[in-house]
Amino acid sequence: MTAAAVTTDPDPVPSTGTVPPAPTRTATTAASTPVAVPAATRRPALDWRIRFGALSLIWGFSFLLIKVGTERYAPFQVTLGRLLSGTAVLAVAMVVRRERLPRTARTWGHLAVAAFFLNALPFSLFAYSELTIPSTLAGICNATSPLWGMALSLVALSEDRPTRRRVAGLGLGFLGVLTVLGAWQGFSGLDFSGTAMALLASLSYPIGWIYVRRTLAGSGSSTLALTGSQLFLGTVQIALVTPVFTSAPDGFPLLPTLAVVALGALGTGLAVLLQYGLVQEVGPTTAQMVTYFIPVIATAAGVAVLGEQLNWNTPVGALIVLAGAALTQSRARTPRRTPRP
Repeated sequence: MTAAAVTTDPDPVPSTGTVPPAPTRTATTAASTPVAVPAATRRPALDWRIRFGALSLIWGFSFLLIKVGTERYAPFQVTLGRLLSGTAVLAVAMVVRRERLPRTARTWGHLAVAAFFLNALPFSLFAYSELTIPSTLAGICNATSPLWGMALSLVALSEDRPTRRRVAGLGLGFLGVLTVLGAWQGFSGLDFSGTAMALLASLSYPIGWIYVRRTLAGSGSSTLALTGSQLFLGTVQIALVTPVFTSAPDGFPLLPTLAVVALGALGTGLAVLLQYGLVQEVGPTTAQMVTYFIPVIATAAGVAVLGEQLNWNTPVGALIVLAGAALTQSRARTPRRTPRP
């Protein structure tokens, strides 16, 4: 949803750093003119539940892939490889679907800002954070994006009115963050800089999302074209920075290289296409529920595959974070009026 359109569903906060997919339900513009958004005309070969599960697994394992990639590559190199392979996947999809690139300089300018906050900055921060913190903690920090989005929307989006339920969810969510971090122990044993970078990365997503909503309304381009262009600009931004802060790698070890390629091709490229199709088919409310499975899968993957340690407060705090995030995305039901006889 953009700044000029309001849907009947809560707005999804993408944790992938992409332009929010266009909603499939009837939207209402600022001028209160109904705009019918066409739904997909062909039924996908795979049931949406299967694709939902695949998307949850792909995004959940992304934090494990980042950890494996940073074992041999610098964080900026991991981000560059991720964006390169992700952009390649979306470029192929755009060619197949004959999508047109945005035509105006204004749109490209806004996409450059969106690419920084939704791709270049958070991808790099997560990569740097996993040099010193477990992938499980990074995945849980990522789940705070809806909380940051709720906090920012109170100030930045006048049409998104707070409710007691959503404010309570915000407080509950940040209580969960303190539980994960072990605040009662004085944050002992916690790497402050790595955790701060992961939390800043999760904050960067809703900042970029709000910017997109306010600036790219009525651009005339499809969500796929905007997202592909955004990833391309993010790739250019990181490509300019990487040689300044890193040196060329000594080699290309198989496992870390495959991890980086999979991170981009699957977690940034294919995942966007899956998310786009889910939003079209089942709507943004159902599609955004994948956000609540990501930290669970990230935690399970980190413990089972990487052997990361897990204290009791980590899963308990993660459940509190998810409960708070769910409340911030909820809307109070309006009672149905009984028609008069």
